[in-house]
Amino acid sequence: MKMTFYGQFVAGEDQEAIKPLLRRNQAFGVGAVLDYSVEEDLGDGRSRTSAAEKEMGGAVKREKRYRAHQGFGDYHGGVTGAHTYFYADEAKCDQHMETFLHCIDASSGSSDDGFSAIKLTALARPQFLVRFSEVLVKWRRFFHQMAAEQGQAGWAVLDTKLELEKLQEALANFGIASKAESQQWFTGTRSTVDLLDWNSLFDSRIKLSRPLLIPNRKTGQLEPLLSHFSEEEELQMKRVLQRMDILAKRAMEKGVRLMVDAEQSYFQPAISHLTVETQRRFNKSQPIIYNTYQCYLKEAYNNVTGDVERSRREGWHFGTKLVRGAYMEQERERAAQMGYEDPINPTYEKTNEMYHRCLDYILEEIKHSRKASVMVASHNEDTVKFTLRRMMELGIHPSDKKVCFGQLLGMCDQITFPLGQAGFPVYKYVPYGPVNEVLPYLSRRAQENRGFMQRANRERDLLWKEVKRRLLTGNLFSH
Repeated sequence: MKMTFYGQFVAGEDQEAIKPLLRRNQAFGVGAVLDYSVEEDLGDGRSRTSAAEKEMGGAVKREKRYRAHQGFGDYHGGVTGAHTYFYADEAKCDQHMETFLHCIDASSGSSDDGFSAIKLTALARPQFLVRFSEVLVKWRRFFHQMAAEQGQAGWAVLDTKLELEKLQEALANFGIASKAESQQWFTGTRSTVDLLDWNSLFDSRIKLSRPLLIPNRKTGQLEPLLSHFSEEEELQMKRVLQRMDILAKRAMEKGVRLMVDAEQSYFQPAISHLTVETQRRFNKSQPIIYNTYQCYLKEAYNNVTGDVERSRREGWHFGTKLVRGAYMEQERERAAQMGYEDPINPTYEKTNEMYHRCLDYILEEIKHSRKASVMVASHNEDTVKFTLRRMMELGIHPSDKKVCFGQLLGMCDQITFPLGQAGFPVYKYVPYGPVNEVLPYLSRRAQENRGFMQRANRERDLLWKEVKRRLLTGNLFSH
C-alpha cells in the first residue's frame, strides 16, 4: 500500500514521518496545509434524533434538505477530495480537537507560514449542524420573502435593502413584533435594513431557545423558528465555539493559520456562521482563520460577497480558500431522492464562471483594502493563469502574500512547483495518518472523476516530453 496509493497521496503515518517530504517541498518554495486524515464513522449513532426534534415529531416537520437520511448517514459515497468526521459523543469530539492541536503543532514545527486544516463535523455533532443550518436558512429566507414583497425578488444580496418603515409594518402585521419592539432591534439613523443587519439579530453566542417567530410559507401561520433547542444542543453550541477558540489561540501562538474546510451543503450554513464568528474574534490584525467557499454551489457568490462586506463593516481581515467542491454526486443524488432543489450549478462551465467571479471579487477587495487574503485551491491551469493575469493587472505582487495557491499532494505537480520556483506562495494539501485509518481517504483518491484522469494524462504527456528532451540533449539523469 505504501508503494502505491498511500505513497502517492499521503505524506506519512505521523508528524516525524512527514518531515522529509515537507523539507523537500520547502526547498522548492512549496509550503504545506497539514490534514490529519483519519476518519470516524458514525456507526450506530448516525440516525439518532435529538430531544428537541422528538418533541417536534421527528423529521416530519423538518424541511426536506435538513432531514436525516439513512442512506446518506456515512457521507462517504460520491465524495471526491474531502472527508467528514463523525463521532458518538462529546468525548470523541474532544479527542478530535486534541488531534487538531497536535496537527497545529506539527505545522508550526515543519514549515514556515503553514496551515492546518480542521473540519467542523469533528467539533460538533453532525445532526446539530444540520439543525442549526435549517434555523439560519429559514431566518434568511424570511428576509428574502419580505424583500420580494417590496419588489426586490431575485436581487443580489448586497443590493437587497428593506425600507425600515415597511419592514416594521410587516413585522407588526405578522404579529411578530410591535413597531416599538422592532425599533429596539434596529438602532441608529438607518432607513434601510440589509441581510447583514438582519442576520445580526441572530447571534450564535446568545441562547438559541429564545422564541424567534416567522410565518409558515404555506399556511401563513406564525411558528417558532424551531420550537426550541434542547439543553443538550445549547451545550453543543457553547462547546463547539469553545473548541474553535482553543484551536485559534493555539494557531496564533504557533504562527499557524487555520483552514476550516467546507462540507455538505446541509451542514454549510452552520459551518460558515461558526467560522465567521471565530474570524471576527481572531482576524483583527491578520488572517488567522480561513473560511472555505465551494463555487459549485449556486449561492457561492452571495455567500462570498456577504461575508466580505461584513468584514469591511466590522474591520477584520477576510481570509478564504476558494474550491470548486467535492460533494457534487452525493449532493445531486440526495436532492433527487429527497425532493428539493439541486444546490449545485448545472454545468462545469457555470461552476468555472462562478469560481472566477468570486475570485475576481476578492482580488478587487485585496487591491482596494489590503485586508483580504485568498488561497486559490485549484488544479485547473486556466484558473491559475486567470489569477496570475489579474494579479498583474491589479498590482498585487507575490511578495504581498495576499494570494496563494494550493493543490493536493500527489496531484498537479506541474502547477505547484513552477509557482513555488517563481516566488508565488503555494501549498500542497498534505494528508497524513496510519495506513489502515486513511483508507476512506485513499478510496476516494482512486474514485476521482474524469477531470482527474485528464490531468493525469496531461502530467504523463509532460513527463514524456521531458524524457525526450533529456534523451536528445544527452542529459537523461541530470536536472
